[in-house]
Amino acid sequence: MINKTHVDGKNKGDIMLYALSTCGWCRKTKELLSKMGVAYDYINVDQLSDAEATKVEDEEVKKWNPAVSYPTIVVNGQRAIVNYDEKKIKELGQ
Repeated sequence: MINKTHVDGKNKGDIMLYALSTCGWCRKTKELLSKMGVAYDYINVDQLSDAEATKVEDEEVKKWNPAVSYPTIVVNGQRAIVNYDEKKIKELGQ
């Protein structure tokens, strides 16, 4: 099982953020979610072992975002927000 980090906040569904620790847009996404007070989980894919990162990208990120770009947010296992889309991210808080 890949370790994910949980950020407490209001429960607005199952929000999973796939990010890179070195990505400015990923950092902005985390800041926006936290500012909105939304609970979410995240994985910094670049901080996983090579085998774990490959597994996460192949089995999870690619399913929602074939380009495997970051940030990728999966909402309730039903849809994804790809890249930093402030308008769509803000809709999560409503």
